[in-house]
Amino acid sequence: MSDTTTDVPQDVIPIWADELDDFETEATAFRNEEREEVEFMLYRLRQGVYGQRQADVHMNRIKLPMGGVTSEQLDCFADVCETFAPLRKGHITTRQNIQVHFVPLDQMPDMLKMLGRSGLSSREACGNTVRNVTADPWAGISDDEVFDPTPYAGAFVRYWVRNSITQLLPRKFKVYFTGREADSAIAAIHDLAFFSQVRVIDGEEVRGFRVMVGGGLSTMPKEAVTLTEFVPMSEFLTLSEAVIRIFNAADELRKNILKARLKFLVHRVGEDEFRRMVDAELQKGWAAETPPLEELLFLDDEAADVRDVPASLPSPNGDAGRFERFLTTNVRAQVQDGYSAVEASIDQGDLTPEQFRGLAEILRKYGRERARTTPQQNVVLRWIPNDAVYAVWRELDALGMGAADAQEIEDVVSCPGTDSCKLGITSSMGLNRAVQERVRSMAIDDPITRKMRIHMSGCPNSCGQHHIADIGFHGAAIKVGNRQIPAYHMFIGGSYRTEEMRLGQLVPRVRIPAKRVPDAVERVLELFHRERDGDQELFSAWVDRVGPQPIQTAVDDLTLPPEFSADTLPMFIDWDRDDIYILQRGEGECAV
Repeated sequence: MSDTTTDVPQDVIPIWADELDDFETEATAFRNEEREEVEFMLYRLRQGVYGQRQADVHMNRIKLPMGGVTSEQLDCFADVCETFAPLRKGHITTRQNIQVHFVPLDQMPDMLKMLGRSGLSSREACGNTVRNVTADPWAGISDDEVFDPTPYAGAFVRYWVRNSITQLLPRKFKVYFTGREADSAIAAIHDLAFFSQVRVIDGEEVRGFRVMVGGGLSTMPKEAVTLTEFVPMSEFLTLSEAVIRIFNAADELRKNILKARLKFLVHRVGEDEFRRMVDAELQKGWAAETPPLEELLFLDDEAADVRDVPASLPSPNGDAGRFERFLTTNVRAQVQDGYSAVEASIDQGDLTPEQFRGLAEILRKYGRERARTTPQQNVVLRWIPNDAVYAVWRELDALGMGAADAQEIEDVVSCPGTDSCKLGITSSMGLNRAVQERVRSMAIDDPITRKMRIHMSGCPNSCGQHHIADIGFHGAAIKVGNRQIPAYHMFIGGSYRTEEMRLGQLVPRVRIPAKRVPDAVERVLELFHRERDGDQELFSAWVDRVGPQPIQTAVDDLTLPPEFSADTLPMFIDWDRDDIYILQRGEGECAV
């Protein structure tokens, strides 16, 4: 066993070889009926191996702490998808992981070992544990950042992975780090969120964090509240331990799986009382032992890793208009002079082996072999010299990742839905493609509308984060006689583009058949264009002003389910499916 932590880019989570051997042993014992199903399920979830709705195959959720990934790891993902994934793709999640689906259990040990050789780990990516620690993809390169939280986020990962306290929490626990206030909206949906802060104490500048606690989405979304305006860096791990110890000891949360997240405790007792609980926990004996922060820091000096770029770089020739558009949507100047971060647009968050390898080669040729995934299911290529941005765009475009729509209305976000998830009700990935195609066909050029976001989840649990989109949908079903139609509830007015998160509101009495959702999106956008107050009114402000009634009226006829017949048969078939829809929802493993 090796628990050595290193500061090369790919080694945030230490890889334990005997842990990978143990998985093979346990999986073999389960297949030989020497392990009970629930016992093995609890074990494999802690190894990041999740059951699918399809029998005899599994999903592996690979953690990318802070969304960080290297060229070598991108190549590894390509190899993994070619070798083990029948669909030849990996999927970027809204929590910056990469998932590989449809892997037979007997092949999973070899896949985990292949990943481990490139420093990739799925340890505690599933189950009631501290999940992947996420962070601002532009951390360390933004001009509005107080300081880069990456080293400390890495320390948090290393402190909590395999920690005995977090192996069987009441429910999953999600954490986010950011160095800038403008990123606070996405932070507010997490159990614990850290914002870089600096205070002058006794005449000296001290680094630390503002801390929020108790956020989450799912069926009962809650916004995180402030735990403290400032905790010194030397104490932030201890503070996090107090919160997690309180969560772990909250037996009342274990009584109802639907109300077992930390947010229910925080919002039940209130901000002040939860602070008092944390203060009381910090008075206990365990808190006297200071975590070894300096030993845990993840110190990857990207700035010092200078690479040569090709001496001859192409210039725009006949495609200058498309490239200029890409510059405005997908490229951000870094705080480091002469460099840019380029966001590759990934449709539905899916990457083929060719795309994985293409990204790796771009990073080797032009960057510093580092990228970060985003909560919007894209990939940010960091440290691209300004002179090389056009060359990078051309190569991305050739790979199908050069669309000028990063984090705009055409950049639709969704969970896997019924493609693989046991809890899925509808084909959210299929709807993603249909909505994206419809919005692209509308050729929207209004800048306010282009900044809108559309998200969808295949069930109410909000893995697609539909609650915080301008227009959001979650899967449902409509009963028509003895048959069912796949359908969606609609949410409006959510947002995570400003410093304050907004939870969208459900449009009452609206349940739209899945095949009509693109029509509903088009109608809502056209209504907004006609009825908004001036050119600068945001969609969320318009929703506040007019309420849901105009939208409800605009889509009302779309909600009427048709009778089953040969002519209406397509309405009874979900997107990207061939068979008549039947609601099939299994028991999920998230809370097992």
